[in-house]
Amino acid sequence: MTESLLCFSKAVKCQDSEIDLGRAALLIAQMDYPDLDVESYLKRMDRLGAAVKDMAGDEEGVYRLLACLNYVLFRQEGFRGNRSDYYDPKNSFLNEVMDRKIGIPIALSVLYLEVARRVGLALHGVGFPGHFLLKHVDREGEIIVDPFNGGEVRSNDELQGILDDIYSGKALLKSEFLSPVSKRQILTRMLNNLRGIYLQQGDFLKGLSVVERLVVLEPNPVCEYRDRGLLHLRLENFPQALKDLETYLRLASDADDADEIREQVLYLKKQPTQLH
Repeated sequence: MTESLLCFSKAVKCQDSEIDLGRAALLIAQMDYPDLDVESYLKRMDRLGAAVKDMAGDEEGVYRLLACLNYVLFRQEGFRGNRSDYYDPKNSFLNEVMDRKIGIPIALSVLYLEVARRVGLALHGVGFPGHFLLKHVDREGEIIVDPFNGGEVRSNDELQGILDDIYSGKALLKSEFLSPVSKRQILTRMLNNLRGIYLQQGDFLKGLSVVERLVVLEPNPVCEYRDRGLLHLRLENFPQALKDLETYLRLASDADDADEIREQVLYLKKQPTQLH
């Protein structure tokens, strides 16, 4: 296990409520930036929180805090959604988002969540289809916040409009689309975004680094063992491929793709000169 993977593993091997989301997201970035100074970026989040507190003063109302968050992050600091190069992997790395002031919905949401936490505003991630959001819940109801679009508060009609843009009018807004997600689910979504980008680019080595983090993040990483094994196979890491694929078959012997994976295992076992 590499040092960066070990650090990530230590950061997520705890109860979900105890995960430091900002730190864990930055440790994902260490995959591509091994010399990343995580503490310096956390201190920058502290300073952003302090700026929001100074602006809010003694007013602690939800809408006041949201307005101050939006002013500091999007007006003063200039954070914005990257619409021109959405699939650049830098949009998913929190250090790059903080340096370049640009990112995709989930990365901007993680930053927003972390700064909000520093000013005492409780927000939750929302795994909205195709467009990550945040929400605040209190006795008066829910407030849906869209960090990709300057922290705008979204109505149900606007949320339906987002779905229409993404799915060409073929998806209707459902209450479950606004269900809160755990920190572990947020990190999983970030990693899955990166995996998709790297595999699309044919960068199997970086794809493997992503899947290794999914293995340590997921409580029951059955499919991740399969995916890691297949990536090892592509990279001709045959002993590791065999170990992972056999683990997958032991845990999911009746899976739809079990026969296909068994064929891969038989192939690997017939390569004795390569299994050393």
